[in-house]
Amino acid sequence: MTEPTPGHTPDASRSPIVAVEHVFKSVTDSTGTLDILRDIHFSLAPRETVAIVGASGSGKSTLLSIIAGLDTPTRGTVHLDGEDMFAVDEDQRAALRARKIGFVFQSFQLLGNLTALENVMLPLELVGRKDARRAATEMLTRVGLAERLGHYPKVLSGGEQQRVALARAFVVHPAVLLADEPTGSLDFATGERVMELMFELNREQGTTLVLVTHDRAIAALCQRRLTVDAGRIAADERGDAPVPAPAA
Repeated sequence: MTEPTPGHTPDASRSPIVAVEHVFKSVTDSTGTLDILRDIHFSLAPRETVAIVGASGSGKSTLLSIIAGLDTPTRGTVHLDGEDMFAVDEDQRAALRARKIGFVFQSFQLLGNLTALENVMLPLELVGRKDARRAATEMLTRVGLAERLGHYPKVLSGGEQQRVALARAFVVHPAVLLADEPTGSLDFATGERVMELMFELNREQGTTLVLVTHDRAIAALCQRRLTVDAGRIAADERGDAPVPAPAA
């Protein structure tokens, strides 16, 4: 897999783009209470790339959902670009997500009744962009799908669907990109190409990347690695991978 090219380091004088503040998550049923996350606390600088790693069931995907505001913590909060995600109602939280966050999922999460172009236009339309068709067309061309604009997900390969998902995530130029096992449904070669494309787009836009993965090779491409074990941050390691430069 191609190594990222050198970029700028985070600016320590700037406020964190993501601040996870003493987050706990528990669920209770007839068998008792299960603690999924226990006092998770860390922050991310603008343009930083971080991999969240850990065994299955360690809580890493739940943590990603809470960072996105898709799940709510039992205690604690998350600040996104200075805004407390859990001090507002769900409609306001959804609006904040639409402005600030892009998503890439293992299962692609494309809408089957929309074409590739329409899937990528959707987040732009939700924020009122008048140039949604042009911007979506340009982004799909950027990911190599200029000839597939009018195709529906069911006729696209897994790699093509994930490239549509990447285009949809990056087309809004999000402050933060959240990716949950983005190569989990792909074969090795296709997954490698998708990850190279994700890091290329991330460098171009200077997005903060939060990536959940079980693949240590992919995690090594990130500047920082957080290991989640039994709902806690067991390790916070920094490597040699660079941080993307801001977009020109």
